[in-house]
Amino acid sequence: MTRWGTPVMHRPQAKVTVFDEALRALAADMVATMYAADGVGLAACQIGEDLAMFVFDCPDASGTRTVGVVCNPVLTLPEGRDRVLDEDQEGCLSFPGAFVECARPDHAAVDGVGLDGEPVHFEGDGLLARCLQHETDHTVGTVFGDRIPTKARKKLQKQHDKAAADYPAGWPA
Repeated sequence: MTRWGTPVMHRPQAKVTVFDEALRALAADMVATMYAADGVGLAACQIGEDLAMFVFDCPDASGTRTVGVVCNPVLTLPEGRDRVLDEDQEGCLSFPGAFVECARPDHAAVDGVGLDGEPVHFEGDGLLARCLQHETDHTVGTVFGDRIPTKARKKLQKQHDKAAADYPAGWPA
């Protein structure tokens, strides 16, 4: 698992332009890694690949699971009176063992393309909204630690450091 601080995690990712068997194999590897790490989403940069792509298997507020792959995601969030923030715990597989509150809009939609280059659209609320935002952020070089106050980042770092022995290099192999 690629960790925060690695350059690929902190820069916009390359657009996916080739939709072939190699891309499908990458997606399958990402899904296997996500499940092995008990995650609900994983971006390509989190396994060191410089591609604007993520996979997810995540429930919405009602518990309904949505599973998908999004290449070249474009995020749409509510604005004005429709924008309601949800302050909830958030963590990242690339900074394992640590969770802090992070305010995000309670609804999100993502448009992009799937593994065959066909348009895809996913939207939802609850954890799914948070996941779509979190994973899209990865494709533009943002980690959720960039979105929280300094005090929360310090708490996140302490939790991460305390749990480090549980997540050695090569985790989640």
